[in-house]
Amino acid sequence: MLSGAGASSAQPSTKAPVIGLLDAGERFEWWAAFKQQLRDLGYVEGRTIAFEARYAAGKAERLPVLAKELAQLNVRVIVTGGSVATRAVIAATTTIPIVTATGDDPVAAGYAASLARPGGNVTGITSISDDLDAKRLEILKEVMPRLTRLALLWRTDNPVSGRRAHAVEPVARSMKLDLRRFALKSGDELPTAFAAIAQERTEAVFVIAGPQLFVDRERLAALALKHRLPSIHTQSEYVDAGGLLSYGPSYPELFRRAAVYVDKILKGAKPGDLPIEQPTQVSLVVNLKTAHALGMSIPRSVLLRAERVIE
Repeated sequence: MLSGAGASSAQPSTKAPVIGLLDAGERFEWWAAFKQQLRDLGYVEGRTIAFEARYAAGKAERLPVLAKELAQLNVRVIVTGGSVATRAVIAATTTIPIVTATGDDPVAAGYAASLARPGGNVTGITSISDDLDAKRLEILKEVMPRLTRLALLWRTDNPVSGRRAHAVEPVARSMKLDLRRFALKSGDELPTAFAAIAQERTEAVFVIAGPQLFVDRERLAALALKHRLPSIHTQSEYVDAGGLLSYGPSYPELFRRAAVYVDKILKGAKPGDLPIEQPTQVSLVVNLKTAHALGMSIPRSVLLRAERVIE
C-alpha cells in the first residue's frame, strides 16, 4: 500500500470537499477499500470529506446521465471504477479532476499524453488487463495441457472488453487454440450463451471482466460448473464466487492507491502532473473446490505459485 500523510494532513473545514464516485457496477468492497485509505490518511467522512456515489448496477447506458449529475454537483474530484465510467465523466467535464481507480491503457484510450505526465484532468491507476491476457492463457494451458477449444466471453456494452476480445485472438492462435467468441448484450443471455458454449464442445471459458459481468459473477460461476467448464478470470472475486482461476492485480489495492491521488489533488496537486501508475503486483488465485467438482487436478507447479487457494 502506498504511504501517505498522517491524520493532521486533513484539516477540518466549514464545508467538506465532496468526492464523486462513479462505477458501472456495484463493487462495494473495492469502494470500501478506497474510503478506508482516505480514513488512514486522516479524513473523516461528514467532517473533512463527503461522497456522492453513483453506481449503475451493471447498466452502462446509465453512466452518461450519472456522470452529468456528478459534474453538475461541482464535486472536487470524480473517481471512476473502470474505463466505461471514465469515458462518461470525460464527456461530462473537462475541468473537474478525474482519478481512475482501474481501467485500460489511458494513453491508448486517448485521455492521457503519457503515463509519466498525463496532462489534462485525468490521472490515477491503470489495471493493464491487456498485458496480462497472454499470461492468463499460459496458466490455463498449464492447468489443461490438452486444451484446444476455448470460449471467449464478454459484454458488448463494454467497448474495452470488445477491444480485448480482438487483442487476445493472435495470442490464442500462437498457442494453437481454437477460439470461439460469445458476446453478451445483457446478463440475461448468460444461460443461452453457456448452452451454446457447451454445444460447441468448448473445453474452457476465458471471461473478459467488466463491471457489467461483475454483478453476474455468481450466476456465471454456477453456469460454468453446470456445464463442466473450467473458467479463468481477471479478478479474484470471480473465483470467490466459484470460478476456477484468476490472475491479476488486487483491485481493492488499486482503489486504495486511487485514494492517495485524491489526497494529493485536495492538497493542490494538478491531475495532469501526477504520473499514472500501473500495478506492481499480480497474483494467482485457485479454487480447488471448483476443480474437484469439475474432476480436475491442478498441477503442483500452479498451486505453489498461487497467492491464495480456496479449498
